[in-house]
Amino acid sequence: MNLLLLEPADFISESVVRISGRRHRQLLDVIRATPGKICRAGLLNGKTGTAEITVITPEMTELSVTLSGNPPPKLSVTLIAALPRPKTFLKVLHTATVMGVERMIFLECWKVDKSYWSTPLIKPESIRENLLLALEQAGDTVPPPVEFRRRFRPFVEDELPGIASGTLALAGHPTAPEEMPHHLSGPVTLLVGPEGGFTDYEIGLLERNGVRPVSFGRRIMRTEFAVTALLARME
Repeated sequence: MNLLLLEPADFISESVVRISGRRHRQLLDVIRATPGKICRAGLLNGKTGTAEITVITPEMTELSVTLSGNPPPKLSVTLIAALPRPKTFLKVLHTATVMGVERMIFLECWKVDKSYWSTPLIKPESIRENLLLALEQAGDTVPPPVEFRRRFRPFVEDELPGIASGTLALAGHPTAPEEMPHHLSGPVTLLVGPEGGFTDYEIGLLERNGVRPVSFGRRIMRTEFAVTALLARME
């Protein structure tokens, strides 16, 4: 836990919080915190600062909180990814959040197995839990919106032009003749297909709607590695 992430319901006064559950257990059992210890803290969707432990028992922790700083800036990227297998989805969600992606959209396309859409890991409660863990690791307080789209063509034709307007729109694709550019400035809309890439029809539809296919090399990567590599290339 690099950041103790607090929520409004934790506050028992203007500057004092009381926590229990996972966060309390981590302070008690993992960090072995004692009264007087100061840790980094932040309010969900708000400021960052510090929290000093005043009381810690087997059941709860009370802390005195001072929040005056800003969370780290976001990476000006909208990530649109073909929905991967469930465990990979969690890895992509975590990585993209830690790296500061502003918005995530997971999309159905031809190579996405229909069973992926029935996993409980894409339900709101699971997504929220995993976003909070990623924010704690990154020292951030602002979770990115996470959205899903089931119909590829209507999304690309009706929504994508508006999402990508004013951005550099790129699609990672193993056979693209153009290489992924380095150190991009300005907002980016980044599309990542399933392992093996988009189909010819899908990449053609993306191109007709203003997206440039780019390659990170001829080697086929797992989705979580491709996302990490592409985002790192942009930074």
